[in-house]
Amino acid sequence: MTPLRLRHLISLAAVTLVLSACSSQSTPDLADGDGGMSDDVSSPVVGKRWNLLLVGTNEKLSMPATPWFQVDSSGRVSGSDGCNQLSGTVSFGDNQRIEFGDLASTRRACPQAEDAQRVHDMLDNAYRYLIDHDRLVFFGPNSLVLGGFRLGK
Repeated sequence: MTPLRLRHLISLAAVTLVLSACSSQSTPDLADGDGGMSDDVSSPVVGKRWNLLLVGTNEKLSMPATPWFQVDSSGRVSGSDGCNQLSGTVSFGDNQRIEFGDLASTRRACPQAEDAQRVHDMLDNAYRYLIDHDRLVFFGPNSLVLGGFRLGK
């Protein structure tokens, strides 16, 4: 294992531990209507194009097109799962909480349909996020890394 790869894995492990400690505190239930999510879509995620980097902690996907997404200032998300176009909404809450909603996609035939579904599922299951320089990492409700995106150009 290269020193750079080892450093990235150690960084991800440290982030996971920190977020695990945060998740031991009670978090608001979004379904009850006053769960801390706001209509304010101000976040460092908004207004930038994010290109898929990894699924999980280290798996790169080989797709016809790079999966990506972008959130606009009204809370609408658009992008691609590498095969089909995506659209939906996103909400941000306290403690870097994120929730994608109403995600829909086109239904074009794609040889990597399973990988495209994994990208869609990552967004669907995102619970928290962390931005480190030009990288955006999504964590599930169990604090496990779902995957990461890199700031696009």
